[in-house]
Amino acid sequence: MSTTLPDQEGCQYAQDCLARRHRFGAIFVIAGIVTWIVITNTLSAQKITVSDDADCRAGATVAGPVSAYCQASVIDKHTMEITRGKTYAELDRDDPNRDTAMTSSFLQASLFTSVVAFGVAAMAIAVGIAFVPFGLALRAPQPAAAPAATA
Repeated sequence: MSTTLPDQEGCQYAQDCLARRHRFGAIFVIAGIVTWIVITNTLSAQKITVSDDADCRAGATVAGPVSAYCQASVIDKHTMEITRGKTYAELDRDDPNRDTAMTSSFLQASLFTSVVAFGVAAMAIAVGIAFVPFGLALRAPQPAAAPAATA
């Protein structure tokens, strides 16, 4: 015995509503791909190049999560050299390097935010891919066709 659900989708049975969840999977995949493309295009438009002395992706254009992470890391390395290992909060208010440390902090935060956004987009794609077969598997079984009458 199946229970009916008062649903805006017009589902008659619970299995019918669950089976429609594969649509959410497709939406998640599309949204994740669009988000990834927007982030990539936005970063590329900034024309940032990973510093030549970076530990990874040196000389590459910042357009993806790895290059953004590498550039943020090398910015931190350069800032620590300039401020003699002190962070913005540790510098005296009259230290001439305080503005450099502040700008560095903002740049790193922006790059790390893009890395997180790439991760969220990838997660949306992965969840969407998982939802499609899951939703399809929950479809209500179709009754077997009656055998054709032979004359």
